[in-house]
Amino acid sequence: MPSDAVFYQAAALCLTYPDDDFIARLPLLREAAPQLREFTDHATVTPPPELAAHYVWVFDSENRHSLYLSRWQDGDTGRRDRSLVRFEDVYKAYGIEFTGAELPDYLPAVLEFTARTGDTDLLTEHRACLERLRGRLTDVGTPYACVLDAVCATLPTARE
Repeated sequence: MPSDAVFYQAAALCLTYPDDDFIARLPLLREAAPQLREFTDHATVTPPPELAAHYVWVFDSENRHSLYLSRWQDGDTGRRDRSLVRFEDVYKAYGIEFTGAELPDYLPAVLEFTARTGDTDLLTEHRACLERLRGRLTDVGTPYACVLDAVCATLPTARE
């Protein structure tokens, strides 16, 4: 069974735009994270241009499937600014300066942070957001729902 760090890093990669580097890493991802095999098998047999077009359709469709966690919780309100600062503060507490092109609440960035630190608190705090995203991805029948299924399965439920 792969370590949690490997799983979270693989999940982060699966939720990024499927460029040539992603396509080249698919065999490694498939072996390193068997929990993601349903998605990686799909990505392996889907022609790259079709996979890229599907990614854009899913994640660039008017934020209905936003990968920005604070958008699910705060929308585009002033509270979102405070939430983004909170993400940055958590990263800084671990000595990690967030310098990505994306915002600090971008799910692949949070998954990479979790892989590096082992701290699942940000994911756990936003579990309801992840569940809503998972539900919407399931509703549209995209294989990306499998990635969210696997991530949510690693997190404690509200009762735990």
